[in-house]
Amino acid sequence: MGPERIVNVTHFIIVGISSVPELQLPIFLLALVIYLLTLSGNMVIFLLVCLDCHLHTPMYFFLANLSILDMSSSTITLHMILNGFVSGSTTVSYSGCILQMYLWASLIGLELLILSVMSYDRYIAICKPLKYNMIMSYKLCGLLASICWVSAFLQSLPHTIVIIEFSCYESIKINHFFCDILPLKYITCSDTSLLDHLIFTSVLFHLFFSFPLTFTPYVFIIATILRIPSTLGRRKAFHTCSSHLTVVVLLYVVLLCQYLKPGQKNNLDSSKLFSLFNTAAVPMLNPLIYSLKNRDVKMAFRRELKIFKRRC
Repeated sequence: MGPERIVNVTHFIIVGISSVPELQLPIFLLALVIYLLTLSGNMVIFLLVCLDCHLHTPMYFFLANLSILDMSSSTITLHMILNGFVSGSTTVSYSGCILQMYLWASLIGLELLILSVMSYDRYIAICKPLKYNMIMSYKLCGLLASICWVSAFLQSLPHTIVIIEFSCYESIKINHFFCDILPLKYITCSDTSLLDHLIFTSVLFHLFFSFPLTFTPYVFIIATILRIPSTLGRRKAFHTCSSHLTVVVLLYVVLLCQYLKPGQKNNLDSSKLFSLFNTAAVPMLNPLIYSLKNRDVKMAFRRELKIFKRRC
């Protein structure tokens, strides 16, 4: 007898990170702490960029974009864990699940594109410093950010349309802590060949476009830094891009472990760990990496803190 076919699905049940009752409270507390740290850290970065005129530069403009999408991605994914514990319900409507999947896929693609643009910005700043202000104009920065946002949300649209066309499912239980493309693909009884082609195309796009666009500038950046005669100059030049490079490496390593790990259908429980790190830990660590290693951000925070104290 074949698997049960469920048509006219109105809702899904999110299995979550673990079904062990004793672990629900620790998981909730961990998710809550990570979420609050993510929101507060990224909000501080965003507000500093908006309020402090010293941070009105292309680098921090793109950093503010990164903060917005980190807050958004954490809210989209972690709210399922938080809401499930508070309300006791792990059910999500069909439309809500599809929307969550679409937004998450779009934000992941957006982050890869924003990091690529930030690499280009660092390349111009270090390799062509005299032309930096002329090349990285406000108009160009706005155009690049707009292209990233629009293309990311358009790129994930075909995947969403294909999944909406799925006519039946073997189960309404999603073995994940939020609605993602792969867990949905594994429970459908519809033909997934077109979705497989779209996923493969997206992987190729980021592998042969976003990845080289992000890391190739660092080949020239490192070569330029090594030609700087003074040790202090080399240290200062590397310091301007080390935070961004750390974030890029961290994100790509996690994504490679999450989506290129073989046998995922039989190992969804283990893949949740990579997904949790990608959806929770990376957005939480981004503002810490940029603030702890960035002198401009720390100085801006002190300036705004003094202004706040004077007003109080």
